[in-house]
Amino acid sequence: MKTSTTGLLLGSALVVGLSGCASSASQSGGGGATSDSSMHPFVCGLAGGLIGGGLGYAAGGDSDEDTGAAIGTTAGATIGAMLCADTSPAPVEPAPRDTDGDGVNDANDQCPGTPAGVAVDAVGCPLDSDNDGVPDFQDQCPGTPAGVEVNALGCEEDLVLRDVNFEFDSATLTMGAEQILADVAQKLRSNENVRVRIEGHTDSRGSEAYNQDLSQRRADSVADFLARQGVDMERMRTIGYGESQPVATNDTEAGRAMNRRVELGEWE
Repeated sequence: MKTSTTGLLLGSALVVGLSGCASSASQSGGGGATSDSSMHPFVCGLAGGLIGGGLGYAAGGDSDEDTGAAIGTTAGATIGAMLCADTSPAPVEPAPRDTDGDGVNDANDQCPGTPAGVAVDAVGCPLDSDNDGVPDFQDQCPGTPAGVEVNALGCEEDLVLRDVNFEFDSATLTMGAEQILADVAQKLRSNENVRVRIEGHTDSRGSEAYNQDLSQRRADSVADFLARQGVDMERMRTIGYGESQPVATNDTEAGRAMNRRVELGEWE
């Protein structure tokens, strides 16, 4: 009788274990079904309990066979649950990505695709120090007063390219002028959707016709330099105004110097 009972318990354990494995395989296999890993410890615990009960029943004497079965069942259930516990490693969280390399992870970046080297704020957007709507790296007129309406260059009005000077009585840029224009070109390259006007002006010395031609050549010289710096020539329009639009008197040297200028504005 004891042998048959033990066999029954062991056989039941085998059936339960095989059923659990088959169920697990069908859930984790093809067909799109979802695996329920929480059932595995239960199945194993039940099988372990039956095995432990059978062994305890078999090992116990006639007088304590029920006690042996109970102890064996408890121990077997515990061992079965431990053996069947999920020991697979915890999933590894993917490393945070910063695709544009601005120091802000993609998950928090509200301005993805920031050009390399551009300073950004805490949410990954380019800095706009004067809050005029034009980022610093594109702004030709930083420090615009609050509330002032600006154009696409970040300027309230046409920008006078101060210290963009030329060789005497020529359209040849000085070395200092080229250094200033290199910074202008960098911002224009970063602001690809903006077209610009380049306007040349002179003082009143010399004939009007001569000054008209000189101002046009100087505006063209600026455009040529910007083009060599990578600004598409199709984005630029040059105009020579000669002496027709003074901003100061031509009766003093200081006034004439102010009138000899190049202006940069948005070409709409």
